[in-house]
Amino acid sequence: MANKEDIFREMSNNASESDIRRIDENIDGMKRGKLAEVWDKVMQLYRFVKDPNAPWGGKALAIGALIYMISPIDAVPDFTPILGLLDDVGIITAAVAKLASELKKYRG
Repeated sequence: MANKEDIFREMSNNASESDIRRIDENIDGMKRGKLAEVWDKVMQLYRFVKDPNAPWGGKALAIGALIYMISPIDAVPDFTPILGLLDDVGIITAAVAKLASELKKYRG
């Protein structure tokens, strides 16, 4: 299994502006289970992604983390009871930690 740095690198390399539309279309349905507990972090990443002035490097990582979250098929498929959203929570939490200094103005 790949470590978080490898996952982040892949997410950043594959992120695109068109992914923002996918996020917009699917984010509302994701506030459930364990993700609801970190929803403030999800929204920080989302506000960051939506800011046209945010630096692309960080934005690409945030886009990748949000795409990972909305994708039903990832390391642990979302439909797997209990564990299905835990990997998503881990990716969101790690992305927020990695982007902490860039996300300060997107809190609350």
